[in-house]
Amino acid sequence: MKKCSRRDFVKLLGLAALSPMIPVVGNGAGYSSALAADRNTGTYDIKHGEVQIFPINENTWRIQEDMVRSFLLAGTKEALLIDSGFHVPSMKAVAESLTSLPVKLLNTHADRDHVGGNNEFGTFYMSMAEASNYYHGENRKGVIVPVEHGDKLDLGDRELEIIGLPGHTPGSIAVLDVKNRVLISGDPIQDGNIYMFGVQRELHAYVLSLKRLETFKDRFDTIYPAHGSFPVSPDLIAPLYTGVERILAGEVQGEDDARNGVPIKKYDIGVATILGDGK
Repeated sequence: MKKCSRRDFVKLLGLAALSPMIPVVGNGAGYSSALAADRNTGTYDIKHGEVQIFPINENTWRIQEDMVRSFLLAGTKEALLIDSGFHVPSMKAVAESLTSLPVKLLNTHADRDHVGGNNEFGTFYMSMAEASNYYHGENRKGVIVPVEHGDKLDLGDRELEIIGLPGHTPGSIAVLDVKNRVLISGDPIQDGNIYMFGVQRELHAYVLSLKRLETFKDRFDTIYPAHGSFPVSPDLIAPLYTGVERILAGEVQGEDDARNGVPIKKYDIGVATILGDGK
């Protein structure tokens, strides 16, 4: 593996952006490219797993890092990176390699797998309700530019609308790409494991948020979640909140489990698994 400078890394990614699947790798000591990797499979051995870029269309990219996704949306005036990943050495460099526009950052929430690259940005959009979640994490820097339910951002001929989704965390938000009729949901809407244990998470708020989100269904045709299958249908929303209502009513029995030494309950609601507080 040949080590290269940040500038060379960005140039390499810029050339690679012509490919439908672009692996991005790093070893922690600098930036690297897996020049000997198999281009047919896109499989790259790096410290924290694979990182790949999938162009969705000419101005939208999915950045896949192991089990979490970020997204880059470009307008005519600026681009917006939605979430900064977990272990990518420089998510800012990745984003800047894909567009010549200035790149701003928005976080759907402040869990650690969504803010790993935030320190590269001086400011970032985030709900004020996430301040505790964010700044109480290790080595968290930068200034929050508050965005809340109903706020709008204009990237230049590409309007985005913020939809509040508290529950998974107090300040979880989704981003509605208005013209493209796409909802970028963060963690609350997915078919994988939804973390709902700990003091920052609240099942009742989650249900209320999803019921409100359902009133927006006529404005989007597909959902881009941060975890689980990609993409998912808006039809997933109702089974998620009805499943959680069944948990709250005691109709779904949880299975004892643990995460990082913390006792939890796993609830299978059919369309996803809810990880709740252990009792």
